[in-house]
Amino acid sequence: MLRTFYDFHLDEGTGPIINPFPLDRSRRNSRAHAHHNPLEPFRPERQGRYRPKVPKRIPRRIPDELLNALFAALKYNRDRALLAFWVTTGARAEELLTSRVKDALPGQQLIGVTRKGTRAYQQIPASADAFVWLRLAQEEAWRKGAPRGHNHPLWWTLRRPWRPLNYHAARAMLNRANDLLGANWTLHDLRHTAAYRMARDPQMSLTDVQWVLGHAHLSTTEIYLAASQEEVIEQVLAHHARRAQQPAKPPAPAPGYNPASLNTLFGGRP
Repeated sequence: MLRTFYDFHLDEGTGPIINPFPLDRSRRNSRAHAHHNPLEPFRPERQGRYRPKVPKRIPRRIPDELLNALFAALKYNRDRALLAFWVTTGARAEELLTSRVKDALPGQQLIGVTRKGTRAYQQIPASADAFVWLRLAQEEAWRKGAPRGHNHPLWWTLRRPWRPLNYHAARAMLNRANDLLGANWTLHDLRHTAAYRMARDPQMSLTDVQWVLGHAHLSTTEIYLAASQEEVIEQVLAHHARRAQQPAKPPAPAPGYNPASLNTLFGGRP
C-alpha cells in the first residue's frame, strides 16, 4: 500500500523522486507470475525490499497451576461459570456471551453458540463442572430478580438494572482477577488453553479439535500441537534426570569367553 502511494505521487510529480519502498530488482519490470505455466503450481516470488517477515508467535496458554489460581481469584459464581465454559469448550468470548438460556443443555453437557465467522449455530460439549457453576449462578441471579426465560440471555450483569453481559464487562472481570495475581491473561488465552488441552490429548483426534474450535482449515488447528518453551525445558530436564539414574552397563566380555560359562560363574541369567 505504501509503495503504491509513493508510486502515485511519483507519477504526479508531487512527492519524492525515489520510492522508499522499491520492488525487488527481479520484479521492477514485470508483474508477479507474469510467465507462470498454468500446469505448474505457483512459486513464491520476492515482492518488495525492506519488508521484514512477521514472526509467527505461538499462542499463549495458561498453565494448570496458574489457571487454578485465576479461578480462585474470581468472586462470583457467574464468573466461575464463564471461566469453566471458556476453558472447556474453546469458544470465543463473544460466542459464549451471546448464548441464551435455551442453548444450555445440562443433561447432554452441550451449549449452543453462534460462530463468529460463518454465523452458524453449533452445539459444543462442556465439562460437568461448568454446568454446576452455571446453575449456581442462575439461582443467585433469579433470587435477586433477574429476568428468566428460554429466550433470555444466559449471562447477566450482577446488579440492577439487569443488562446482558457484554464483552467489555467480561474483560473487566478478568482484569480484576489479573490485578490480584499480577498477571495479564486475556479472554482469548482461555480459548488457546482449551485448544492446547484438547490437541495434546492422545485420545482425541485433531479433526475433532478442529470441529470443536470451529476452524475452517486443519492447518489452523495444527499450531496447538507445538510444545511451549516451558514444556520443552521440562521434558529435556527430565531426559537428563533419567540418563543420570541409569546404571552403567558393564563392559562386554573379551572374545573367546563362553557367555553361558560366565553366567554360571558370576550368577548371571541362566
